[in-house]
Amino acid sequence: MDPLRTLWETFFDWESMREALPEMLTVGLPNTLILAVSAALLGSVLGMLLAIAGISRTRWLRWPARVYTDVFRGLPAAATILLIGVGLAPLGMQVWGPNPYPLGILALSLIAAAYIGEIFRSGIQSVEAAQLEGARALGFSWGEAMRMVIIPQGVRRVLPAWVNQLIALIKDSSLVYFLGLVASQRELFRIGQDYAATTGNESALLLAGLFYLALTVPLTHVVNAIDARLRHGRLATQPADEIDDADLALPGAAGGSGR
Repeated sequence: MDPLRTLWETFFDWESMREALPEMLTVGLPNTLILAVSAALLGSVLGMLLAIAGISRTRWLRWPARVYTDVFRGLPAAATILLIGVGLAPLGMQVWGPNPYPLGILALSLIAAAYIGEIFRSGIQSVEAAQLEGARALGFSWGEAMRMVIIPQGVRRVLPAWVNQLIALIKDSSLVYFLGLVASQRELFRIGQDYAATTGNESALLLAGLFYLALTVPLTHVVNAIDARLRHGRLATQPADEIDDADLALPGAAGGSGR
């Protein structure tokens, strides 16, 4: 029983968890959410630009987008964060002073853009070519057709994958501690690590892990709900005894309507 006792005493010290809990709630959780949400928003904008460039007929747009995607998807996230956080530190000092927080957000955004760009590109390319041809026949320009018809449908189809990327960003935010954040900027993992180093007990790190679970598990269920909604449309929420034969006879009524 000694290994089990050691495991329990190392990771399940409730007093250590109670001591770390207030700072995780007031400092760690807000910073983790700020890092993840900011990177998701900026990464989504950059990702959409990459997606459009990636499907462009102009090779001077298409090739750089593909090179960017290959590089940032291929590099480990920790390496990218260090390259941006350390390599651009002199520029950051001139712009906002000795604060690595914006560089951490930038690094996470650049990583996210590579993945989100591929997600958006696959969604856009999954829309039938006839949709674009129909929009052009109605008098839309290529840009208007893409902006008003193709891109909205493509994004809607890949919403579950986009939410999955947000989950990955929440976890990757723990790597920003490499940049040496100040006390008020520490995210969940860094606070847990500091308490573990101070007390000699790893329970605070386990508590940080529980916070990550509390954030990511509900998002996982959101992904599943969105996916089911998009796959089955209104039939997913309509009681079985209310589904009439006309619903089942219509092509695509049981899936793909997304309404």
